[in-house]
Amino acid sequence: MDGIQEPQNSLSPLWEKSPFTPLWQKKGYPSVRSPRASDWKHSFGRILRDLVWLILMAPIFGGIFYFAYWLRFDGDIPARNWESFQRMWPWVILIKLMVFGGLRFHRGWSRYVTFYDLVSLIQAATVSGVMIALADRLWLTPKFIPRSVLLLDWGVTVVGIGGIRALRRMFHERSWAPFWVGGKIPTLIVGANDAGEALLQTIARANGRWNYFVVGFVDEDPRRVGARIGGRPVVGTLDEIDRLAEKYEVGEVLILSDALSGRQVRRLVEQTQRLGVRVRVLPSYEHILTDRVAIRPRPVAIEDLLRREPVQLDLENIRHWIDGRRLLVTGSAGSIGSEICRQLLQFAPSQLVLIDRSETGQFFLERELQTLGGQAPFEVLLADVLDRSRMEYILERYRPEIIFHAAAYKHVPLLERHPTEAVKNIVRATRQLADLAVEKAVSAFVLISTDKAVNPTSVMGACKRAAEIYVQSLRDLSTCQFITVRFGNVLDSAGSVVPVFRQQIAEGGPVTVTDPRMTRYFMTIPEAAKLVIQAGAIGRSGEILLLDMGEPVRIVDLAEDMIRLSGLRPGIDIEIVFTGVRPGEKLHEELHLTGETRLPTSHPKIMLADCKRRDPQSVRAVIHRLEQFADLHQPEAILQVLHELIPQFSPKASETPPIELHPSREDHRQAA
Repeated sequence: MDGIQEPQNSLSPLWEKSPFTPLWQKKGYPSVRSPRASDWKHSFGRILRDLVWLILMAPIFGGIFYFAYWLRFDGDIPARNWESFQRMWPWVILIKLMVFGGLRFHRGWSRYVTFYDLVSLIQAATVSGVMIALADRLWLTPKFIPRSVLLLDWGVTVVGIGGIRALRRMFHERSWAPFWVGGKIPTLIVGANDAGEALLQTIARANGRWNYFVVGFVDEDPRRVGARIGGRPVVGTLDEIDRLAEKYEVGEVLILSDALSGRQVRRLVEQTQRLGVRVRVLPSYEHILTDRVAIRPRPVAIEDLLRREPVQLDLENIRHWIDGRRLLVTGSAGSIGSEICRQLLQFAPSQLVLIDRSETGQFFLERELQTLGGQAPFEVLLADVLDRSRMEYILERYRPEIIFHAAAYKHVPLLERHPTEAVKNIVRATRQLADLAVEKAVSAFVLISTDKAVNPTSVMGACKRAAEIYVQSLRDLSTCQFITVRFGNVLDSAGSVVPVFRQQIAEGGPVTVTDPRMTRYFMTIPEAAKLVIQAGAIGRSGEILLLDMGEPVRIVDLAEDMIRLSGLRPGIDIEIVFTGVRPGEKLHEELHLTGETRLPTSHPKIMLADCKRRDPQSVRAVIHRLEQFADLHQPEAILQVLHELIPQFSPKASETPPIELHPSREDHRQAA
């Protein structure tokens, strides 16, 4: 009897569960588990509930059988048929109790009634009806139950039992009073689809925790208008949202975080704010299923306004490149570096080594990654990428096969005043680490670059371009795959414009923008990190890969949106002040160099920048001179050497106009 297990079949009959110990679990036989007091209590409670169900359902089944006779004979049952009823009604009740109980129909007796419960009800009614007909024929008497009565009994059973269960759900969800709002907020749901229906059901089952009354759905597709989802109508399209909100006196509009693009969310917010209607966002199902967030509405965030199509990764290609390998990430405490670490832990590298010189940043990163779990072991190290001996020790100790080099300074105006530090932190650090990658036989080296390296006007951008050129020049000198990934601004990264605006708004303003014409490319931190990993997987040595940044965003529009999302009015509650273009800044960033052609890759959001490569020896000589001038603290010489290496480099002085107050967005558009 070895290996006997407790029955797992959910369709096993009632009598298979008992508080008494089965025979095979007596002394001398192996037991699956030892009984505990809680087990006895649980079994006793279940049997008690089963008995209550039997007592309640017996008269209901008897009443249904009588009602079927009553319907068949219009309330005047002949004596002959009355005898057949009296003879069979105890057996009908017994058969139905056995069938419904054996199929565990009563165990699903809850307020969460779905289509599948209806299927189970039909199944139980059909089986019991067939068994009643067979039992009736076994008596071999002429007083059979009329076939029409059997059909009526089947129908009344389905309608009656199903109706009782539906009434319980309606009572819980309060859908029995669809026209009584009862102080709740009239609400529209964006998206007449499965996600919208699931959101409606979640609100209905919230049992008062959410103070919403859903008046209907809106959708992008006009063909869905007029349809009903979960009992609520599709009242119109997104273009009609302001009219619909006014017509139904809507207080809030609910959307899922991945339901609309950033442009659609922006337009939705602009339309509803004029009427004082709030737009609330709920987490996507991906976040809910991974338990990363609670199901709770939140205000619209700036990330929602700039949201783009979700990134689809070639997971098989990435896993083939990463799984089982040792990885190293520099700048791991930074915005991009830390997100790359989070994304890499979703795969199966044999080890992940994280390097940064920020003690506080590494401390909190380690705590976060420990809570995230993941199968890959990781080491959080304190190290400066400029310390060659320290980096050499780390590469010898951990022997990484892939390096993601994200460590670098990034503040343009600050580095304009400190060009020597820019050369050390960006150019020398990249050169030393790339050389070590060659010496230690690293398989792949991924350099994180920036759009500021394109036709640079700043020291920071020129140094990044110098790092790109050096990494490219190593292509034919090593088996290491040197890949550069170039992209624009990362939304809400540390020190970026979004946290600055957020702080200025919290302080009551003014919000400072350099120029009303200033535009930048933006992508979210997770999107950038995912595409960096994808680019590393598909790139080949010496290539520069460009991430699809979408359409550029005007900084003044971003500032206005953030002010509005804070419940304030631009130019009235919070002023916007234009301070002038800072040293090294460009009005409009670019993603590819002059004369640099863009070629498609296997991923739709990644392009290849096809540009000529330099002679490795001459590049190394120029980089050596650049580092010498940095050590000698000669900023003028640094600018000359950068221009020699990068002819497109044209340092730009600050053009600071007088401070002015914020005009309207329409005035900005006319000026642009």
